[in-house]
Amino acid sequence: MDRKMMINWINEGTVSIPSRLIQDYKKLKLTESEVMLLIHVYSFLQQGTSFPTPEILANRMSHSEADSMQMLQSLMKRGFLELQETKDENNSISEAFSLAPLWDKLIMLSYEQKEEKQVAAKADDERTLYHLFEGEFGRPLSPMECELINIWLDQESYNPNLIKAALMESVVSGKRNLRYIDRILIEWNKNGVKTVKEAKEYGEKFRNHQYKSTTPTQAEPKKKFPSYNWLKD
Repeated sequence: MDRKMMINWINEGTVSIPSRLIQDYKKLKLTESEVMLLIHVYSFLQQGTSFPTPEILANRMSHSEADSMQMLQSLMKRGFLELQETKDENNSISEAFSLAPLWDKLIMLSYEQKEEKQVAAKADDERTLYHLFEGEFGRPLSPMECELINIWLDQESYNPNLIKAALMESVVSGKRNLRYIDRILIEWNKNGVKTVKEAKEYGEKFRNHQYKSTTPTQAEPKKKFPSYNWLKD
């Protein structure tokens, strides 16, 4: 093994490529050749060469100088690469490539993918919610009932899990109707109930208070209220 060669390789440094670029370049409509060219530009920038010419890039790639020029122009036109002018201490103007537009596009794509996942998750929650209501009511929901659930989700921004908890509270109370559930949600909202755990605690306090206010004497046996495992998925 040539020890000197290995040391030279190490001294030359490494190029760390964001995994997002490898994963998502196809979604950005970049070709493999364009990605490879961008990686070469990035490598030159890391080494201190701010403006690798098409000729220099072609010497590293299996493309001609004309192909490299065409790809650079296309990448700049489509907003993946930017050519900036810089001044040194002597006010001499020079040109330098910037990959900031590429990183911006990757960041925006990441946000879009996150939003798509959230929309899909919300749609799944809504379908599950409708099925749960129909299962507990033992019948299909009416259009007006569906509309009220939509209002809870879209206008009131109630957490779907909190709506499920309100449904279970109505089941425990033996009042399976959406008007009663709506009153529960309004009451919880007034009292700052935001989680299923807080809903469970609030429901227990309410029933205990209701029991005490209707108990004639302390000698009467304590009434047992039905309970529901709110934290169970």
